[in-house]
Amino acid sequence: MFDDPLGPITHFEWGSYTIAGQVHGGGQGVGKDILLSPQGISAWHEREGHKLKPEMLVRALELQPEVIIVGNGVNGALKVGKKAYKAAQEAGVMLQVLKTPDACRAFNQLAREGKCVVLLAHGTC
Repeated sequence: MFDDPLGPITHFEWGSYTIAGQVHGGGQGVGKDILLSPQGISAWHEREGHKLKPEMLVRALELQPEVIIVGNGVNGALKVGKKAYKAAQEAGVMLQVLKTPDACRAFNQLAREGKCVVLLAHGTC
């Protein structure tokens, strides 16, 4: 679904990411829903259901990024509520929502440009 040898995300397929040589998903690493930032990778444990709510953004917003990219799933199943957009706007953060393969691509591009960017990605549906 997604390959980029320059990384930091070098591969993504349904429910599995390869980041800095480590696999996440499929029972490995932090799992299929991730929070990736300049500080590292962790599970995006706040993601519940298929509607992005402001409380799912709190940890990402605390990192004070320029941009938060939300990978809303391979098929775009994770919908973004107006309150989530408002929470990001009030924090002065651009919120970009893309299907997860495209979100990985956008994250890599911005990270390589030196932007402070956080990826919240849902790895399935």
